[in-house]
Amino acid sequence: MNLGNFERYKSWLVSAGIAVGIALWLLSGRIGNDADLRASKPEPTTHVDARTSVRVRNQTAEEVTRTITVNGKTAPARIVELNAETDGRVVSIGGERGDRLDRGEVIVRLDERDRSARLAQAVATVKQRELEFAARQKLMGESYVSEAQLQEASAMLEAARAELARAKLDIEYMVVRAPFNGALQERQVEIGDYVKTADPIATFVDERTLIVSANVSEFDAHNVSKGEVASAKLATGETVTGVIRYVAPMADEATRTFVVELEIDNAAGKYRGGMTAELMIPAETIFAHRISPALLTLDDNGNLGIKTVNERGLVEFHRADIAMSSGEGVWIAGLPHSAVIITVGQGFVNAGALVDSVTEVEVDMAVATKSAEQGQ
Repeated sequence: MNLGNFERYKSWLVSAGIAVGIALWLLSGRIGNDADLRASKPEPTTHVDARTSVRVRNQTAEEVTRTITVNGKTAPARIVELNAETDGRVVSIGGERGDRLDRGEVIVRLDERDRSARLAQAVATVKQRELEFAARQKLMGESYVSEAQLQEASAMLEAARAELARAKLDIEYMVVRAPFNGALQERQVEIGDYVKTADPIATFVDERTLIVSANVSEFDAHNVSKGEVASAKLATGETVTGVIRYVAPMADEATRTFVVELEIDNAAGKYRGGMTAELMIPAETIFAHRISPALLTLDDNGNLGIKTVNERGLVEFHRADIAMSSGEGVWIAGLPHSAVIITVGQGFVNAGALVDSVTEVEVDMAVATKSAEQGQ
């Protein structure tokens, strides 16, 4: 290349040289950085899964009697409506509403009117018919009276006796009495009222024997038997014991439940009808684990249950089948006879998770050791 041409392309050559220099500088820096990164990159290590530690309790099931608990109400054992059995005007009252009366005590008395006179007339008529019948019997023996005449006298005598019985009953019916030991719930008449046969007089209840009536589901009905001893917790907090007197032989069409009645003694009049009550009926005897309600948790489907750890260290969820409950806790059925129950940490692990189990005994020993070391 001659000097003229060099001068002509001098600026182009300088620019190309600068570009090549910059490219070489950048490339050398990238190569150096890659080598440094490769040199500083740590060797891959084997990944170890971190297990969650939970506190557990080794527990054995105990034998308990399952209790069927249903809500119900108290009611008198008997409720009767007393009606007038004869006509008359009320002349006296023997019991006020709420009074406790023994069998035979007067509730209402009607006026006598001509009842005594009709009774005396019936007595006299019976005597007359008896004499007539005796006379015809004697005459028939002498062949003065036919068999038909004798039977006519006999019929008249029986009619007179029937009239006498009605007169006596009419006098008895003028007094309305308590049919059994109980209490006067309502009285529909007052002194001066005139009543006719079948008019309502009073409502009388047997409050000396109460029943607790409740509906038992079709799944539990086969565990309830007539004559079985059961108990009920009243709204007042009192617990009473009685005997099952009735179990419905057929379920209610609408609810598919069976009516059950518990009979309890109320001779002292301590309890009242119409109160809410919780009926508790002993059912079958089963094995269950007693736990604190705080140990119950929910699974992903919202089911209430408890979590345990199996022999492989995996968490298992068991739906809560509560056999019974009390102030001491709840008894859960359906778990293995010997179970490892998670007592702390159950909310942080799911069914199927692999966990490290620390027993409550180990925790107590560790705490005791630490306390001893701090005391030295």
